[in-house]
Amino acid sequence: MGNTFKSNANLTFSIVAYKNYDQIINAVYSINKFTADFDKEIIIVDNTESEFLNTYSQEIDQLKAIDNVTLIQNKSNLGFGRANNIALKKAQGKYFVICNPDVLLIENSFNKILPYMEENPEIGAVIPKLIDQHHKIEPVYRRNLTLYDVFIRYFHPFNMFSKRRAYHTMQDKDYSKPFQVPFGQGSFIVIRTELMKKLNGFDERYFMYVEDADLCRRINQVSKLEFYPYTSVVHLWGKGSHKNSKLMKWHVQAMIKYFKKWGF
Repeated sequence: MGNTFKSNANLTFSIVAYKNYDQIINAVYSINKFTADFDKEIIIVDNTESEFLNTYSQEIDQLKAIDNVTLIQNKSNLGFGRANNIALKKAQGKYFVICNPDVLLIENSFNKILPYMEENPEIGAVIPKLIDQHHKIEPVYRRNLTLYDVFIRYFHPFNMFSKRRAYHTMQDKDYSKPFQVPFGQGSFIVIRTELMKKLNGFDERYFMYVEDADLCRRINQVSKLEFYPYTSVVHLWGKGSHKNSKLMKWHVQAMIKYFKKWGF
């Protein structure tokens, strides 16, 4: 099925960089290894500030040397959503792949995902099985954010409110079958480019964090975001905002904007 699907399965991968070039090089190599059947472009939008670029000149040159890579250097940090939207404006592929730098393909996932989306036009976006380096599925499929869930996540030990945590991360679902996802973490989402453009991409009022929750909610208003269990992608999840006060501040600011927009 993958071979007959090749001619109309153009892919645009959008990767946002911020000093993490080695990680991105690994991601790009994995993409090229496992998407040889498909016409594709990889757009890397670099938010690294200009004063740091010389430090990473070798890695940047290595990225520029890869044939299907387009590197756009903003020379300032414009935020995650805005950077992805820059890639969206240039996207030529039928499918737009939001891809974090810490993602690795481990199989030809698109030979499965794209035919499935073609056969199910009501599905506007797909998030596959995201697994960690130990091949354990990550809790990145969630119900819509509520203030209650945010409070539990940040202000209570993990052994408290376990039933509510399990509900929010959709542990009651059968992960052997597809199901609709209200909020899928934006580490790796395959969305129809036409739909992404119709939605005007990410809401740029979010500098970083929660823009994926907002996007998923808007996808589900007009189409359907679905968990697709029949292929896996490795996600080396860092959970940076839990370790860095500046990132935590951005996370809180994003939450405030989200709840002002969508309600509590």
